[in-house]
Amino acid sequence: MQEVGEIMHLAGSGRVIIQLSDELSEGVILCDEKGTKVAKVMELIGPVKRPFASAMPLTNNIKKYIGKSVFAAELSPVKKEKFRRRKK
Repeated sequence: MQEVGEIMHLAGSGRVIIQLSDELSEGVILCDEKGTKVAKVMELIGPVKRPFASAMPLTNNIKKYIGKSVFAAELSPVKKEKFRRRKK
């Protein structure tokens, strides 16, 4: 796993603000040192040289991760094609 930044704080909207140290794209799943999924990047904000990411928490106790490093998950998110059953 590659370290991509540090969780700074929990925003009023419920999202987590992460200061990035490496380039990242939207939709990436972020994990802690143990590999537990912590958040999913929703949008990139701030200056280009040192951007921030706004991420949706994937765990109920996100407050314990504030100040800790996060890593990009090895598996990149793949859009799965949804299928519909044909109506008879």
